[in-house]
Amino acid sequence: MTPKTTFALLALPAVALGGLVLAQSRGGLPRHDAPPSPSGNLTVALCDGETVAEVPGVKEGETPTREQARAVADALMDEWRRKHPDAWDDEPPRLAQALPRDGGAQGASVAGERAKEGATTPGEAAAHGATAGGAGGLPAGPQGAVQEGHTYGAFSQRDERIWQAETERFVKEGHDVFHDAKAFGGTIAVSCDMCHPDAANTHPETYPKFQVQIGRVALLRDMINWCIQNPARGKPLADDDPRLKAMEAYILAQRKGTALEFGKH
Repeated sequence: MTPKTTFALLALPAVALGGLVLAQSRGGLPRHDAPPSPSGNLTVALCDGETVAEVPGVKEGETPTREQARAVADALMDEWRRKHPDAWDDEPPRLAQALPRDGGAQGASVAGERAKEGATTPGEAAAHGATAGGAGGLPAGPQGAVQEGHTYGAFSQRDERIWQAETERFVKEGHDVFHDAKAFGGTIAVSCDMCHPDAANTHPETYPKFQVQIGRVALLRDMINWCIQNPARGKPLADDDPRLKAMEAYILAQRKGTALEFGKH
């Protein structure tokens, strides 16, 4: 049977899945398949197991355009909000003014190059030539040896600017991957931002927690991978993949200042 597509809301409570049975292989991520369409169109469903929509004119196995994917995502989210008017967190994200609404190619391509080269940090990527110089002309790589015995405090304001630039660039890479289905390996043009604009309602501050879709206590990166595998029909990313790290950094940055409440549903 050909797998169907499911949209995942990272912050949905356990009761959202109702009696849906999830098949889970030991050590892997469970599948969450949508019911097939009698017309053979691509079927998209929310993880409540109830809200389903088709992509008109797009058959199973075909890839919709970004506009088609966004249209069906909007329709599904409108229906979900109608059913659950008080369940959505409308708190504005922290970085919405600093980052563009639509994804760009630069950060996503940089994260992709890091993955190809095996680099897991901006500094390592710079060593492979995957990044340009830091923001404002600051270099992207390590800036010399730390004084022995003075790991903390043996740095200048310039060092802090470099580190801030590196961090902001890493978050920007995560933003771009989050907005680009191809960048994280999605196959049906569904990107994370279509259900979670500006990473809304992802609630990274509540992880680790028992995630019913996965059937165990999960980290934020586990749920990101679940969404890549199910809604976007991609392959889960390795824990050290720069794209996964960058997306996790972006989601966390969007909730800067929010109190940690691990385990909350």
